[in-house]
Amino acid sequence: ERATVAPRRSGGGGVTTVLVVDDAADIRLLQRAVLGRSGFSVKEACGGPDALAALAADPSPDVVVLDVQMPVMDGWETLAAIRADPRLAHLPVILCTVKTQPMDMERAWRAGCDGYLSKPFAISRLVEEVETALARTVEERDSVRRAWLSSPSPSPSAGG
Repeated sequence: ERATVAPRRSGGGGVTTVLVVDDAADIRLLQRAVLGRSGFSVKEACGGPDALAALAADPSPDVVVLDVQMPVMDGWETLAAIRADPRLAHLPVILCTVKTQPMDMERAWRAGCDGYLSKPFAISRLVEEVETALARTVEERDSVRRAWLSSPSPSPSAGG
């Protein structure tokens, strides 16, 4: 027998919505399933232009999970466009990438990401990152970003 999961509620009382942006349909499907089972409403976009069009039509997602390596418009360009739009700049954005070097992570934090998932990642990490990003206010995210950037040797975790 399957347990039902209560929908996650956003600050406004509606169901918390995650926009998953990835050019790989199987990755979007997996993320939709994982986040949906955790009570989130999930919208999908197959790339940067699709994500920006979706956000222009409905800027209500509570968090964006964004792949970095995509054709046409990569995650860096998409993140920059989100941060440049005053209607969207507050949105938490979690980057997903196969790049795990400290310099890649530093670039992500400087670009304004709010979370960083190195592929492949445990599916529980996806939910954890989304929950963490949602729990922080804009000021807290800026403070975390500044602290991370000022640390002497950026590292995703002790012991790598």
